[in-house]
Amino acid sequence: MILAAGEEPPPAPAGCFADAIRIILMVAMTRTDFLKLSAAAALSTAATAQNQQPNPDLGFTDTPMLPGMPWHVHDPARPHPKVVVPANVPGAPPSDAIVLFDGTDLSHWVQRGRGANTGKMVDPVWKLGPGYFEVAGNSGDLLTREKFGDCQLHVEWASPAPPHGNSQARGNSGVILMSRYEIQVLDAWENPTYADGQTAAIYGQWPPLANPARKPGEWNTYDIVFEAPRFAGDQVAKPAFVTVFYNGVVVHNHKEIIGAMVYRQVAHYTPHASEEPLLLQDHHDPVRYRNIWIRRLGSYDQAG
Repeated sequence: MILAAGEEPPPAPAGCFADAIRIILMVAMTRTDFLKLSAAAALSTAATAQNQQPNPDLGFTDTPMLPGMPWHVHDPARPHPKVVVPANVPGAPPSDAIVLFDGTDLSHWVQRGRGANTGKMVDPVWKLGPGYFEVAGNSGDLLTREKFGDCQLHVEWASPAPPHGNSQARGNSGVILMSRYEIQVLDAWENPTYADGQTAAIYGQWPPLANPARKPGEWNTYDIVFEAPRFAGDQVAKPAFVTVFYNGVVVHNHKEIIGAMVYRQVAHYTPHASEEPLLLQDHHDPVRYRNIWIRRLGSYDQAG
């Protein structure tokens, strides 16, 4: 039965199809109504299809898989890194850096106690000057209270002026990562010494690729990227690597470290924790330090 628009269906005949469902309504519509409804449905289908299409500005899922990874090339689901605000001036710490020395105090540092304080960590006795601190000779090394593994490190230092001594007895200190792996600090200005012990050497292992030294008393910079070693039980699963920029010049390029710093011996590894303190060496000379900051390095594909 076809009903005209607005026409009510007749009542079901009395006694017929008891307890059955009511008659199915087929409401007539005009051609204009039908075309409007069809156009609306077509627009809705097109919009849905468009929303389901990938946005090429954000990536693709129909590209090849990257070798050994769960990601397509240009994968839209791949995690984005955290946002880091860069410093306003070169050499200043970015927003996620841990500032180990800002020119005011040594609160991030300790020293190993001596005498009655042997076996304890005590507050530093190194000299604090205007915007810098200075090695107090024979007082002991300086260590960070916090421990670090993989990191980016910025250190500025100056050897004494006028210079005193020669070779290893002239402006000697050291930046020792994880309290084991040393990047040598030394007055390199017209000061001959053995190559693997000169300024910026991986001490006792690798000389630097260049010698961009400044004069005694002038400030030098180290920018260091360090990958800590990995151990599997008492075996080295992966050695440490280091990249060093000395006064803006690359002097080590992802160089493998043979082992912990040692004098007149071949370095080797001994298993240790994944994070250890950064150490600045007391080698008796009044070397100065300033503007020290560090960033922990994460791995790829960690969401910000």
